[in-house]
Amino acid sequence: MSIKQPHVLIISPALAGANNGNWQTAWRWQHLLRPLFRTTIASQWQGEAADVMLALHARKSAQSALAWAQAKGPDQLAVVLTGTDLYRDIQTDPSAQRALQLAGQLVLLQERGPDALPEALRHKAQVIFQSAPRRATLIKTSRHLRALMVGHLRDEKDPLTYLRAAARLAVRPDILLDHIGDVLEPALGQAAQLTASRYPQYRWLGGLAHDQTRRHIQRAHVLVHPSKMEGGAQVILEAVQSGTPVLASRIEGNVGMLGPHYAGYFALGDDAALAALLQRCRDDADFLPLLRQQCAARAPLFEPQREQALLRQLVAKLAA
Repeated sequence: MSIKQPHVLIISPALAGANNGNWQTAWRWQHLLRPLFRTTIASQWQGEAADVMLALHARKSAQSALAWAQAKGPDQLAVVLTGTDLYRDIQTDPSAQRALQLAGQLVLLQERGPDALPEALRHKAQVIFQSAPRRATLIKTSRHLRALMVGHLRDEKDPLTYLRAAARLAVRPDILLDHIGDVLEPALGQAAQLTASRYPQYRWLGGLAHDQTRRHIQRAHVLVHPSKMEGGAQVILEAVQSGTPVLASRIEGNVGMLGPHYAGYFALGDDAALAALLQRCRDDADFLPLLRQQCAARAPLFEPQREQALLRQLVAKLAA
């Protein structure tokens, strides 16, 4: 007699066409849960039968989470705080706050995440770092330094800091800055085009497929992540898992990924500090190896086997 597989419904506010962090999480979790669990990804719950709901993003998936909690109770519901919901929405949005209260479990994607929750809800919190398969560390050219930002052109990702740093580095033709991301805010797209026309070291490559993006990360000397708020940036761990060190804004979501003593932080919005760090990456022979060493120390947190084990334990607990 076969044992019925629990059915896990993953609610993601973004599906495949968006190619953003929520979709990447939903797609990866679907594969990590197989074959122990049957999984479905949907943008909202329509009342279909399922045993467990994993709702990605407290505000954007609140309607589905609240409907599930009312119909089935909280015990089989986990709300996953994936980005702006953790550091903005749960402070101001009543539906997001209610979803946190009704969920049986709260999942955070980096180790500083629980600190942002109301103290009364922290007992429900679990940290599950996202993961990516390791890729070979490529030998990089010594003719120049190639930096890469991966982030759609929207305010939360703070592309303007990267663009201003590119302008500051106009006198350094040996420092090249690439940028991957779709235009989500037209004014930022215009700023990227203007920067590319003025400063030949800056290239805006537009939106690329995930595998193409990972190959660009492998080839870069350093990934730049200037974001204003993050639940736990997938692109940071993809860089770490490619042997590519990171320069990141010192925000809670980034510190929760790279650790409090990481040497590659700059103050949020500080393009002068970012430009100085990029020059140090190029000019100081010891700096990039230091960053690589520090990133390598964090790499075990981002292994797929670790994420899979914690995720399956969570779902088994909810299904029980």
